[in-house]
Amino acid sequence: MKLAILSNGPGNYTTKRLKEEALKRGHDVTVIKYKDAYTAVEANNNQVRYMGETLDKYDAIIPRIAQSYTKYGTAIVRQFESQGSYSTASSLAINRSRDKLRAYQILAKAGVGIPKTVFARESASFDDIVELAGGAPLIIKVAKGTHGNGVVLAETAKAAKAVMQAFYVEGVNFLVQEFVKESAGTDIRALVVGGRVVASVKRQSLDGDFRSNTHQGGEGQKVKLTDEERKTAIKAAKAMGLPICGVDMMRSERGPLVLEVNSSASIKTPELITGRNVAEKIIEYVEMNAKRKPRKDKIGA
Repeated sequence: MKLAILSNGPGNYTTKRLKEEALKRGHDVTVIKYKDAYTAVEANNNQVRYMGETLDKYDAIIPRIAQSYTKYGTAIVRQFESQGSYSTASSLAINRSRDKLRAYQILAKAGVGIPKTVFARESASFDDIVELAGGAPLIIKVAKGTHGNGVVLAETAKAAKAVMQAFYVEGVNFLVQEFVKESAGTDIRALVVGGRVVASVKRQSLDGDFRSNTHQGGEGQKVKLTDEERKTAIKAAKAMGLPICGVDMMRSERGPLVLEVNSSASIKTPELITGRNVAEKIIEYVEMNAKRKPRKDKIGA
């Protein structure tokens, strides 16, 4: 199988592991720095160009698109899709996963548990926003942040209003969410591959930070999921149209609540902590699906 991994570079842990497992299984693998690729579009002759050459058709691609390159990266993914390459994450699915409000709308419609969330751009209806989100303390986050950036804990209603006003001045859309005290500083990441959870870790902040993301200094440890948590992760992945993804959840008194479905989740912490060969599972999934006709996306942008 001719396989391309779209990545920021070959040094990334997930990229290295995917390439390693694919080569081990006899596949022809190319790592493409998608931000350096470009496209030529004309009638009946769409091309993806890279390092001055036209790339041949690949049987499958594995997109590893960074948040900051979502728009450009998904344009490159679309070009590969138009050439008939199978993609482990469609351009549509990547885009909607990066839009926090859209993701929550999809998850809520599918009956997946999520924190109480209010989407806003100004604080004129401050009292109503606070009440809808469950009252202070509250989590306020930029609608398109990543790795825990652009996320603030407002411990009082006064602080919440100040944060909302600051975001308003900057012209930033934001989400206001309930603070789940029983899960402060911890969350669970479940890696889903083809409708199965292949690894799961609990992430704990080290310095009292309410954010548990490992990019913010959080520490991971192996965790056993409950049946409800496992089903929730699988249901969330299916709802978002992402057969391979990371599902971040909180444990709450009313059950698991999904925070995010990550279309380019790192496998580094889950592999190193659990000892499971996640990269192998991903390549196996690609092998089974690369020659199948892509399913029509029924979710929408």
